[in-house]
Amino acid sequence: MRVVGNIPVKVDEIIQETEFVKRFRFSPIDKLPLPAFTGGAHIKTFLHKDDDILERTYSLVSLPTERNFYEIAIRQDDYSTGGSIYWHKEITVGTTLDISFPKNHFPLSYQAKHHVFYAAGIGITPFLTMMKDLQEWQTFELHYAARTAEQCAFYEQLKDEYGDRCHFYFSRGDDPKKMFPTSMVTHRIGTHVYFCGPIKMVQDYRNAAVSYGYPSKAIHFELFSAGKDDQPKNAFTVELVDSNKTIRVSENESLLEALLNAGIDAPHACKIGGCGSCELDVAEGEIHHRDVFLTAEDRKKRNSILTCCSRAKSEKIAIKI
Repeated sequence: MRVVGNIPVKVDEIIQETEFVKRFRFSPIDKLPLPAFTGGAHIKTFLHKDDDILERTYSLVSLPTERNFYEIAIRQDDYSTGGSIYWHKEITVGTTLDISFPKNHFPLSYQAKHHVFYAAGIGITPFLTMMKDLQEWQTFELHYAARTAEQCAFYEQLKDEYGDRCHFYFSRGDDPKKMFPTSMVTHRIGTHVYFCGPIKMVQDYRNAAVSYGYPSKAIHFELFSAGKDDQPKNAFTVELVDSNKTIRVSENESLLEALLNAGIDAPHACKIGGCGSCELDVAEGEIHHRDVFLTAEDRKKRNSILTCCSRAKSEKIAIKI
């Protein structure tokens, strides 16, 4: 039985899903059953790259009931900082790596009477397992936007398995069609909506759902990419109230990176401001919020910072850790 620690695995198969998306299957080197997981779960992967460890998070796309192997699907990201490019260019069958136990910051809500998934691009990945979990016992539908059918990952599989429960929107081609948040207006009472895609898409759909009257507990989202950050990054000093330490955060690192580099056991998960795992209370100072997790109301009610992406507005802040 597995209890703690990372799991050594080996890549068994690589499937080219589309021109830019590859699916990777890996199995445990020790042959023990892999941990069970629920729809929407993800793992962290740890790859040795030169003298560094490349740590990235990906949604699981294999069956939640499958214990002999896991699968992830990775798009070569236009804004990649090395992760997706390394997977696409360097990883081959036989490559070994470590993975974490599955975690789920994007679970299905069992209070919903109907589930509606909105995906853009590789944002489809968490919904593949969520729909599997729902298939036998509750209603759902998928709205999925991509450039073309050829660039739509898992297109044929989705059509074959779920038929008219899937609605596809291809922005290029002979009959271009775009996905809009206005479709949420027609969903029946008790529907929960789920969004996964680029930051701009998630923000737009989340704001629209709120404006249409969806309660906060019925709105769920996850990001697959941090996107391109063009905002200037300032250096600042952070006082750690609980440990009576002070650290300096440079322009080239996040607060989370500075904390981890200083040996501070700071909580974190997605590292792109989408899950809220790295949120810490702020004792002093103003924050420039760059996340999409905290709502405007959240920011009024509590003084906190998501250390993976947000920064200080002033020269110095104090946080509780």
